[in-house]
Parts: sequence; C-alpha cells; structure tokens
Amino acid sequence: MLCSFSPSTRRVACVRGSATRPQAMLSKSPKSKRSKKPKNSPNAKQSSSETKESQDDNNMNQLLGVTIAAINVTRDLVPINLAKGILGTVANILMIVQSVIKNKSDFLAIVKKCKTIWEILERVTKNITDDNLPGYLAHALLELNSSVNDINNEVVSRKGKGLLKRFFSATIDRDQIASWEKDIDRVLVLFNTEAITGVAMRVERLALGLDGNTTGNTTGVNILKYHPTEPPSRPSMFYGRDDLVAELTTIIVNGEHVALIGPGGMGKSSLAKAILHEPLTIEKFADRRFFVTYDGLDPSTITFETFMARFAGALGIEIAGTDTLRPISTFLRSSSALVVFDNAETFEEASASSALGKIPSVIAEIACIPGTVLILTSRSRRSAPNVPWITKDIPPLDLSSAQEAFFRIYCLASHKNAEGGITNLLQDLDFHPLSINLLANAAQQNGWSPVMLMERWKDRHSAVLDHGEGKLQSLSYTMQLSLSSPSIQKLREEVRHVLAIIAFLPQGLNEALSKRILPSTLQIDTICDVLWRHSLVYRQDGFVKMLAPIRHYVRDSLPLPDSTCLREIRTFYYDTVRQCSEERDSHADIITSDHLNIEHVIAFNLPHIPEVTYPACWTFLQCLKCHLPLPTSLTPAIFNIVENSSTRTPKAHCLWNLGWLYMTLSQHTESMKAFKAAGALCLVTGKHEMAAECVIACADIYRCQGRVLQSQQVLEGFQRSKSWEYLSESTKAKVWFFLDTARMYTSATSMDELFVKSSEDDIWGLRSKLWRWRAKFYYGEDIVQANTHLEDLFLQCTSSGDFVRRDALEGLAEVAFCEGRLSKAMDILQTIVKNAGQLSHDIPTILKALVASKQGNHALARELINPAPGLLQFFALRTAFVFLVRSYSSACIELTAGAYDRAEFHFIATIEGCDIQGHLNFKAYSKRGLGEIAFVRGDFTLAARCFMETWSLCTEMGVPLRRLYSYEPFYVLPERLKGWTSFLEGRPPFANII
Repeated sequence: MLCSFSPSTRRVACVRGSATRPQAMLSKSPKSKRSKKPKNSPNAKQSSSETKESQDDNNMNQLLGVTIAAINVTRDLVPINLAKGILGTVANILMIVQSVIKNKSDFLAIVKKCKTIWEILERVTKNITDDNLPGYLAHALLELNSSVNDINNEVVSRKGKGLLKRFFSATIDRDQIASWEKDIDRVLVLFNTEAITGVAMRVERLALGLDGNTTGNTTGVNILKYHPTEPPSRPSMFYGRDDLVAELTTIIVNGEHVALIGPGGMGKSSLAKAILHEPLTIEKFADRRFFVTYDGLDPSTITFETFMARFAGALGIEIAGTDTLRPISTFLRSSSALVVFDNAETFEEASASSALGKIPSVIAEIACIPGTVLILTSRSRRSAPNVPWITKDIPPLDLSSAQEAFFRIYCLASHKNAEGGITNLLQDLDFHPLSINLLANAAQQNGWSPVMLMERWKDRHSAVLDHGEGKLQSLSYTMQLSLSSPSIQKLREEVRHVLAIIAFLPQGLNEALSKRILPSTLQIDTICDVLWRHSLVYRQDGFVKMLAPIRHYVRDSLPLPDSTCLREIRTFYYDTVRQCSEERDSHADIITSDHLNIEHVIAFNLPHIPEVTYPACWTFLQCLKCHLPLPTSLTPAIFNIVENSSTRTPKAHCLWNLGWLYMTLSQHTESMKAFKAAGALCLVTGKHEMAAECVIACADIYRCQGRVLQSQQVLEGFQRSKSWEYLSESTKAKVWFFLDTARMYTSATSMDELFVKSSEDDIWGLRSKLWRWRAKFYYGEDIVQANTHLEDLFLQCTSSGDFVRRDALEGLAEVAFCEGRLSKAMDILQTIVKNAGQLSHDIPTILKALVASKQGNHALARELINPAPGLLQFFALRTAFVFLVRSYSSACIELTAGAYDRAEFHFIATIEGCDIQGHLNFKAYSKRGLGEIAFVRGDFTLAARCFMETWSLCTEMGVPLRRLYSYEPFYVLPERLKGWTSFLEGRPPFANII
C-alpha cells in the first residue's frame, strides 16, 4: 500500500503498486481491450470515429493509471517533504482527469509534463534532505508547487461544478490546458540539470569546507532552508474575550485581513494568540499559522532587512541575498497561511529610509497572495495602505471578567469578602487588562490586604503598577514605548503638553471646542490625531479621552498644564457659565456636554483664584439645576472652603445654590445639609434675609418627608430668633405661609387662623388664599363652595407664576377626584403635565395613574406608572422622592386591582426607600397598606402589628390618626379595606389591642 500526501488538502490517498522503478512501469505500451456488445444493442452500429475515440479513451485511462502509480512510488522515495507534496498534488490532478474529465485525450501533453516532473524530482532530490535543501532548489520547488496547486484548484473546481449539475463528467477548455502546459514549462526551466548539478556541487564543496575560496560571488542567489515552526501557545490567563475571539475567527477563516488596534496592555497579542488556536483556525490553516513579533525593536533604527529577517524566521525559512521577498512569497503561495504581525507599530513607525517605503508595499503584496490571511496588532492606526483591513478596536474587559482576572492572581482574600472595594479599584483602572494584572501581582507579592491595597493605590496610583522591567511588568515602560514613537517625538514637547491637558480634564478634550478652549495651542488638532493613531487617546461622544491607567501615568509623570493653558481653559468655561441663562442655548449646550470638566476646573481654582471662581461656582450650580440636574462633584470642594471673613458670604451663596440643586433632585438629605450650613454662615455674616430662606427651605423639606412637627418647630424657633426683626414684611409673610402649611397637617390650629397673616402680602397673598380654601376642603367644609372659590382664584393666577397656577390646579383636581368626577380630575392633571415648564411633570403623571386605577382601567394605570424606556434616564434624575411616590402608587394600583402579592412587594419597596431617605408619610401609608393585606388574608396578628407601627409613625409626624390621608386624597386606599378603621375603633379582631 503506497500513500500520496497533498499539502493543500492534508489528506492521504492510497494506491496499490510495486516498489519497482517507475521508468520500467512506463516502458510497456498499454493494450486496449474491446468489449463485446450484442448485435441488437443500440450502439452496435458505431461510426469508425466513435470507435477510435473510445479506443483513445481506454488508452488514456491506462496511461493515467500507470502514471499515477509511478508518481506515488516516487513520492515515497524522494526525501524532501515539499517534493512529496508536489507529487501528491500531481497525482490528485491525474486522478480527477481519469475519473471525471470528459476530454481526457486533450490532457496527453499534461500527462507527459507530469511524467517529466516526477523524473526530475527523483533525480534532483537524490542525497538531499530538508535540513540541507539548497536555496536555488527550494525556490524551484516552491514555484513548481505553486503552479501545480493552481492547476489542481481549477480541476477540483470543475469537478465540483460537474457534480453539482448531476453529471458524472466535466470538460476543460483546450486553451486552458495549453496555458497550464506553458506554465509548467516555465517552471521546469528552473530545473535545468546542468545548472542544478553545477551549483549543487558548489554548495556541497562549501558545506564540506573543500573550497578554500569562500568569498566567491554569491550575490543574487537566495539560499533557503526550511525549519517548521510552532505558533506561540494560547494565553493561560485570558478572560472575557470569548465572544470577540469567535467573531474575529469567523472573519479570518472567511479570508479577511484584521487589524487589532488598542493602547499598550489591552491584550491585542493575547487575542491574536488565542485566535491562532481556535479549532476553526486550525482546520483552515493547519500547521501554517505563523506569529511574527517585532517586540523589542527600536522604530527609529529598524531596517527593511530586519523586518524581512524576522518575517522569514517566523515562517521557518532562512534566506540570504538581494531578493528576500520572492522566496517568502513563493512559500506562502504553496498553501493557505495565517500570518500575525505582532507589535506592528514598530515597523509602521519605522523612520529608517530603507524601511519606511518598502515595508508597507511588502505587506500589501503579501496580503494579495491567494489563501494568505494577515492579522496585525498595533498601538498605531497607520496600518499598511492598499490592504482591505477590518479594523477592530480592542475594548477593556467587563466587570465580571476583570474580577475573574484579578482574583485568579490575588489569593489573599476571597472574591466575596473583597468584592466591593476591589470592584471600585478595577473601575478606577477602566478595566484595563495589563493594569489589572500588574495590580493583582503587586498586591499578591507584597502581601497587601484589600484595605492596604486601596490605601497604596490612593497614595501612589500609577507607581503601584511598576514592579519589574519590561512592558509586561511595568505600566511606565509600556507608556514610554508609545511616547518614543518617531511620529510623536517629531512633535517634541507640545505632545506632552497636550497629553497633560487631556489628563487634566476628566471628560477629556471637547474636539469641537478645542481651538476655542486652547487658542494658543496651534497644532491641537494634529497632535490629537497623532495621539489617537497611537492609541494613547480614544474618541468618544465628541471628546478626546484617555483610559484611566494612561491618565494616572500622565498625571503622575508629567507636570500640570502650564499657566497659559490653565488660564485659557478657565476663561472659556467661566465665560460660558456667565452667559448661560434659563433658556436652552449654545451656552447651555456646553454646560450639559462639558459639565464634569467645568466642575473640575472650578474645584481646582477655588483655593487659588477665589474672586472669579466663587461666582462661577454658584452660577454653574444654577445652570445645572435648570439644564442638567445631577449630583455634582463640587459638593466636597464647597464644604471644604476654608471659612474666614472674605469667604463666608461666597461660600454661603455656593451652599445655597447647592441646596437647591439637590432639592430639584428630591435628594432631601443632601439638600438639608447644604441649607443648614448656608444658614449658619448667613447668621454669622448678618445676611438675615438669606438665613430666613435657608430656614424655610429646611422646614419645607421636613414637610415633604412627613415630619410636619419638625417643620413647625423650625419655623417657630426662627420667629423667636434675633433675625426675625431684621426681615422684610414679605419674607415674614413667606415664613408665616410655610408655618401655616405645617400647622394644617397637624390640625393643631383652628382652620380660621390658617393663612391669615400671609394673605395680606402682595407676593404671598394669592397663594395663601388658595391654600386657605384647600385647607377648608381638607377639614371637611362644603366641597362645592371650595371648588367655586378655587376656580375663581385660578382665574387670578394668569400672572402669578407657575407655582401658584399649579397649586390651584392641584386643588381643583383633588376636589374633582373626591367628588367622583374622575374624567375631570384626569383632564386637570393633564393640563398640569402640559404646563409643567421648569417644574417636574412626573408626579402629576403618577396621579393620573391613580385616577385611571379608580376608574377601573388598571392596564392604563400600570402603563402610566411605569415610564417608557426612553424616559428612564430622565426619571433616574429623581430617584429619591419620585421613586417613593411611584412605588407607593404602584402598590395602590395593584391593591385596587386585587393583586395583593404585587401590592405587598411595592409597599415593602416603598418602606425600604423611606428608611433610606428619612420619609415618614409614605412609610406610614405603606405600613397601613401591609396591614390591610394581612387583614384580608386573615393574619390579624400581622395586621395589628402593621397598624401599631402606622400609629407610631402618625404620632412622630404629628398627624391625627383619623386624618392620615386628609391632605393627600389621591393616596387614599380603596374604601373596601376596613382593617385600619376597625383597628382605630377597637372592633374585632382588634377589640383588646387599643
């Protein structure tokens, strides 16, 4: 049994034959055998031409069979693997011709060429092995291999087309066959016997040292030896890239060239190595997977010869001479191959004259070789031109993968016990793979506990990421590699100057505004482009940004931006803040887009340039309140302002506006803290009017939380203070208005005494009259009369501002709701939503859901109570108070619908939120709701406990037990629920509790 090996298919085909010399097997002419056919056969009467054609086919089949057998014998005899592969391919061609091709006789010349091929290969490979294969012979073999592979691919293609058409034969054009003959003749010239013999003798003498003239002219002769290579192993620590590896592998096996781009330490090389070991990759490219690394070379000195030597070495071939590309190209043409150019930024940035022009053209030529696929890993985006790269920016790890990578190395604490602090630390690193590895190794090797690790990071930052030599052991080393690039060095100090600016700004540099922000940095666009090409920065949402590890390195290693740049940045942002108004304009757009940068600039300058920074600070907070209500990082900077005679007043203004920002966000705890601090400073500086405003704001926060007794006490205490006599009459009226609002909830004051002293004021008079009639409605007076007066007062609100109109509409909606005019209540609430303006419209929308629920339209109620996906970001701004209202209202809706389990879930969620935010009213409502559910289920012990807790909360708030919902009628539970009433009246099953 003899086996032939085809390098293109890696399959073994076996034929039976003798080991005798193939020349003897071809010395006898094959005899044709004629088959006898019945006389009545349809083919009995054949023309003489058909008979001759049949005879020729039989002769050709026998000739093919003998030739195939002889080639397979020779294949086993030749010692060179490449020659074996060529003979296997030739045998495959002839077998397809024998079994499938219809016009076999047209292949006679090709068969003769094949006979010549195996005769030459038998002769020229005598006494030669793969280890001492001369370059000239290797070159000839590679050319021949390429030629026969092209023929084989075309023949196989025709075979497939024939089978697809359900024919058992196919025909190949004679002109095509003739072109193959010429191509084989062209290659066979390389095997000129005399030339081969002469050069072979010369090489043999040189190898044996028999020729003393070892300095003879060998220029132009490419000496080639082949040593099979293995690709590097798959990385042992490789997390979070499975989907990316699968995506890229699919692209690569489909024949596309891929460029993996990213900053140092992102895992580009590891990703390429993993792709090399994917099953699909191995199936496609077998042992022709090559990894060419250019790590450790200096871009400023790399030459074309260095590039080619590394390339050839990775392929396993040794070459010398002037034409180094031709043997590499020939080698790659012999079969499909996958080539990785690792650390390609080294040669992409090559500045040596011999390399700069030649290397890109070589890569482009290699990329055009059929069956050759390239992967390029680089920090630079200057990928070789004229190659259709699919560029892939390598992202950071996700949180789960980052944790897995960290705790794979760090073993001094369990994942569960250390997760919280470590997660924050990994986020500080932007989940950068190399930084995570370095941090974990530093902590493990130094025996740091999680607490110690976080302290070290806080104190030393990027220095923690340097604990060895080389780019895999040091963040600073890998950064220096990028900064040493010739194209970066060409920009001199300006590039470091721009790096420092981008690192200084937490959001990065707004590209659209860069020339306005930094007018003196003339090359800012060019420098940003260069930094982006080298992956030192990335572009996102219009900003030029840095990954956190790079930012930490720049901040720790480079000086701050110079005074000119800092002044230009400050001037631009402060002017923008000063010109911003409540209207949405271009200045407001900059506030919303660059708010984190503005916050950082203000915080940075507060201690150094207070005279211009304090006004910018409180004005910026006003802008945030109007256009982008978000918690601000300025909070600690404002509270940390050192107090003295010159800072107390501006600090109070900053705190006052900070309090209103948090009030807009319904984050009452933070708001109260700011207002109290501002009020204290105002009392010290004699700013009594502003102190009163701070007291009123705190009192109103207490009221919103249901702490009406505290609200009342705060305002009454301020009336007894020395500041009271310094207040204007209008400010006193405002204090009286908010005091009577608190008294209304406690029912401790006669209804006739409420909102009297504030009703005579020009500013607060109309609003006080509105609330006087709302109070009468709450106290149970004639609802029709209350509605009439509220309608009359609403007509007077045309020029009284949004708050007064909203107060009137809310009162009218409550009256309509309690009278059962639910459609009218829905219409009024919709009017509030439409006219919300600067006021929030989320609470009226929630109230609409409660009205729909009472109408029996539970589906609409649920739709209104849950914001649409597009609104989630808006609603997220008010996750404190609005969450409580929505959660409690959802419970009411489910309770009305009879879905007690859902209602119970929302009541519990509301109670948890109230505990966090310090709200008593919605906690009391929810405790009562849980008691009603327990009562319906027959769990009277639990119901009694819930009702007792509700009682306790009412006492703490200062609200009468039987008036729990009197002032917020929309939140009343369905009338069919009688547990709370039975509890208050002491009826069974609660007879012995009260």
